Amino acid sequence: MTGHAAGRPADAKPSADLVEEFDGRTVVVAGLGVSGVSAARVLASLGARVTVVDGGHGEAQRERAAALAEEGVAVRLGDGESLPEGTELVVTSPGWPPSSPLFEAAAEAGVEVWGDVELAWRLRGLRSAEPAPWLAVTGTNGKTTTVRMLAEILSAAGLRTAAVGNIGTPILDVVLSDEPYDVLAVELSSYQLHWAPSVRPHSAAVLNIAPDHLDWHGSMAAYAADKGRIYEGNQVACVYNAADPATEHLVRAADVAEGCRAIGFTLASPRPSEFGVVDGLLVDRAFVEDRQRQAQELAEVGDLAPSSGHVAPHVVANALAAAALARAYGVPAEAVREGLRAFRPDEHRIAHVADVDGVAYVNDSKATNTHAAQASLAAYESVVWVAGGLAKGATFDELVKGAAGRLRGVVLMGADRHLIREALARHAPDVPVTDLARTDTEAMSAVVHEASRLARPGDTVLLAPACASMDMFTNYGQRGDAFATAVRELADGRDTEEG
Repeated sequence: MTGHAAGRPADAKPSADLVEEFDGRTVVVAGLGVSGVSAARVLASLGARVTVVDGGHGEAQRERAAALAEEGVAVRLGDGESLPEGTELVVTSPGWPPSSPLFEAAAEAGVEVWGDVELAWRLRGLRSAEPAPWLAVTGTNGKTTTVRMLAEILSAAGLRTAAVGNIGTPILDVVLSDEPYDVLAVELSSYQLHWAPSVRPHSAAVLNIAPDHLDWHGSMAAYAADKGRIYEGNQVACVYNAADPATEHLVRAADVAEGCRAIGFTLASPRPSEFGVVDGLLVDRAFVEDRQRQAQELAEVGDLAPSSGHVAPHVVANALAAAALARAYGVPAEAVREGLRAFRPDEHRIAHVADVDGVAYVNDSKATNTHAAQASLAAYESVVWVAGGLAKGATFDELVKGAAGRLRGVVLMGADRHLIREALARHAPDVPVTDLARTDTEAMSAVVHEASRLARPGDTVLLAPACASMDMFTNYGQRGDAFATAVRELADGRDTEEG
């Protein structure tokens, strides 16, 4: 870590100057999704001449385009590649890769590209001379859970907050709210960080780094570098995962404010300046008077238990990271406990669906990459694993090698299931595998039926696909819903048989 003097960020400007900066400026917004529409409306309200470009031209895009046209925003559908003449700034939605022809054209023309998060950061002083600090979270997995835990803790401390960024309400809408916030819990994806060079959080955490979105970033090094941007300019704490050296490396490489500290979190007993676990307790050995000899109890692991009573190790790690950020902001220990007790996990994240004939069925459809699936599989002793979908360039050998001893059986589905099947043949050849080629809307019922056939009492049938969902489903949520519906149909069928 290298330090610099803390103070008002260099890019912060009085609100009148911010309005003047955009008034009359020709701005292109890339993407007609939620964040793109939000950015277009904000820029238009500041007097910018805004054109939204999007390669799609479906019904949803046409409806949004019509609504924006009534507000004076031009929309170009069916062409998201060419740069409109006279463009002075491009504001992109998350997900548009750097290799997009639109950005190549912008680079050739010397036009800056910002993400919606960058725009929000630059405009955060528009409503208040003292805008809410950002407590920011990134990582390959666990971002949403950690940010929602953090928001619960901040709320328990009596602070007006919101979970924003790659989650919930568009961040622009929140930073420009008429009613000011005290502090924001901000989830930032690697996509958003790539286009956010000026963001300087109060404190930030990188939860983990594992191969993901390499088709977007181009390499693992580029992906990690974009994640590491979150530490730049941190004021109080850079929170890292003591079990993941890559996250600590990013801290060491960051340029931070003078006095900013590196704070680790671990599932083991913590060292000084770490958060960890001692005898079933989550403890803080960083923000205490004598961290060499003292630790502050924050909560019990049991406080994190969902309705099933099972707490996966990665959920504990997420809670420690959230607690570290909250404590960096000065939140008392009691609020940490209260917030973690109030937290309820989102759907499709280690969600217990039902027990059928002594077998637990668990929906972790959010496990869309190998790192997430590895954490999910590690939480159970004997698993019938439901996997497959779009691999996004991932390989599965390490995942299968690590999980082989836990696998009762595997049911494969989706476009790239052959990659997992080949890894199973290499590293778990004795594990029974059912390979389903179906991609119709009823395919999940067949998947669950085959999984129930392989399972024995005491096993867990675990949907942790390690792949994206868009080959068969709209998103991971629809995939998880299909799994849950199929499990309930299975349970109802068994009840009928018994009756």
